[in-house]
Amino acid sequence: MSRVPTLNSPYLLGFDGIERLIDRASRSAGDGYPPYNIERLRGTGEADDGGVGASATATILRITLAVAGFTRAELDVTLEENQLTIRGRQAEDPDRDYIHRGIAARQFQRTFVLADGMEVTGAALENGLLTIDLARPEPERVVRTIQIRE
Repeated sequence: MSRVPTLNSPYLLGFDGIERLIDRASRSAGDGYPPYNIERLRGTGEADDGGVGASATATILRITLAVAGFTRAELDVTLEENQLTIRGRQAEDPDRDYIHRGIAARQFQRTFVLADGMEVTGAALENGLLTIDLARPEPERVVRTIQIRE
């Protein structure tokens, strides 16, 4: 597949890292495990569970991953620079003797690249679903006049 340079316009200055982010996100999109949803929450601007740090003028998103069989101790959610990473590691139980094993103890890593200003407001594990709430406060619109020197 040929790559179309999307940000090579002379009017787009300072967006050098965006194409690298797009490439990184497209590489991590290949694996379908675990399945996930991303939804925009409606309402007053706060997450359904009263997400911390969300304001009335924020966009609230929720990522839900199906992680049945994983405990809280086997899941790890980290945010480094603008990259949200969810890892799951299940340990093998040597005391079990399987006759048939259809449910694999599978490891996974799912990565999401977040826009500048996105905040992780919370995470919860309930009924085999890991939910991570994100908020993006609306930026204040600022108009500045730049003085021209002689």
